[in-house]
Amino acid sequence: MPASKLSRRIQTVSVLSITQIAAWGMSFDMLGVMGRVIAPNLGLSNEVVFSGLTIMMVLSGLGSPITGRLLKRYGAARVLGASSIGFAIGLALLAVANDLYLYLLAWSVLGLAGALGLSAPAYAAVVERQGTHAKRTVTILMLFTGLSNTIFWPLLSFSNATIGWRMTFLACAAFQIFISLPLYLFVLPKPQSILAEGDASPEMAPIELSPAGRRRAFWLMAAATTISTFVTFGLAPSLIELFKQSGASPMLALQLGSARGALGISARFLDMLLGRRSSPIVSAIAGLLMLVASFLLMLFAGGSTPLLILFIILYGFGSGVMAVARALLPLAVFSRADYGQQAARLSLPQNLANAIAPVFFTALLDRHGAMPAVLFGGVMTATGLALILVLALQIKRARDSSFVACDSVSLELAK
Repeated sequence: MPASKLSRRIQTVSVLSITQIAAWGMSFDMLGVMGRVIAPNLGLSNEVVFSGLTIMMVLSGLGSPITGRLLKRYGAARVLGASSIGFAIGLALLAVANDLYLYLLAWSVLGLAGALGLSAPAYAAVVERQGTHAKRTVTILMLFTGLSNTIFWPLLSFSNATIGWRMTFLACAAFQIFISLPLYLFVLPKPQSILAEGDASPEMAPIELSPAGRRRAFWLMAAATTISTFVTFGLAPSLIELFKQSGASPMLALQLGSARGALGISARFLDMLLGRRSSPIVSAIAGLLMLVASFLLMLFAGGSTPLLILFIILYGFGSGVMAVARALLPLAVFSRADYGQQAARLSLPQNLANAIAPVFFTALLDRHGAMPAVLFGGVMTATGLALILVLALQIKRARDSSFVACDSVSLELAK
């Protein structure tokens, strides 16, 4: 890779890693440390305080289609910059909140900021700068942002103990204005229009589809990715309980549940090393196959420690690979120019699913036990796999048709 391209990649990853870790750590991850500190000070129950996350996820999802249009019109840097202003306002409102209404207003602002600044817009920024070569950089970015709670939970805990939660939120707001915003606007490399789509590998190059074909591909993508995120996001908080109900000891359940995050990050790293130029369709199929296999295995685990360990390995790797695939699937069908808009549109059903999935799986486990939850997860992931296979078949047929058309033109010219 030329030194200039490597320098731009390092600069892009550095800027987006810092800002995305901060954005996630100061919003979605923040209540993990601060929620039970805020509740008694505001005279609110823990359930009400943590409902701020639900408000954030719902509004982030609902705002995603607008974000897509803004990305296409103004570019990712300006949209991400606007998100920093939104995060700063939301955090400042949290800092001065003294009743339920102001607290919920703060999370509403954070939800709209999340639509402009979390995940999809950052991936769009990478694609604007690297086109169909973005997979490796997006995967590296996901490796760093996956550590947001690991970094911010100790920082927030220390800050709360030192200056209190209100000043902590004001400090976070200042970070968004004085660090994140300038990084987005002045340090993030400018998009390079000279990057060509045609020099990508055939598997990563977007295909030409009719308008009806594009709509069908989008809905297949939306259904498959929403199903996968519903299952993985919904089960994540309940994995320890799932293991306990499946016969694991409390200590083993804790160890297995804690291993999921490390396995997911390892899967992203492995995908980065092995699949530098491979299709996100292949990654999605591989990830969903591992998830389906994990649920099938769990149905017959019967409290067996080796089988429970094998389950979490397959589940952790499958969910990690699928996280990368979800981010990059639009590149299998849509051009670099359309990526941001389509990725943001896909965020709408995914975020809405994420808002209700933990409650759904918690209720399913509490009321019906582990096996119905495992069976439901298996059926859902198998459905997502079937949808991705249909999408893969549609793409293959479109490519075959384009190759036939090119061969016909070549024969005519030869005559």
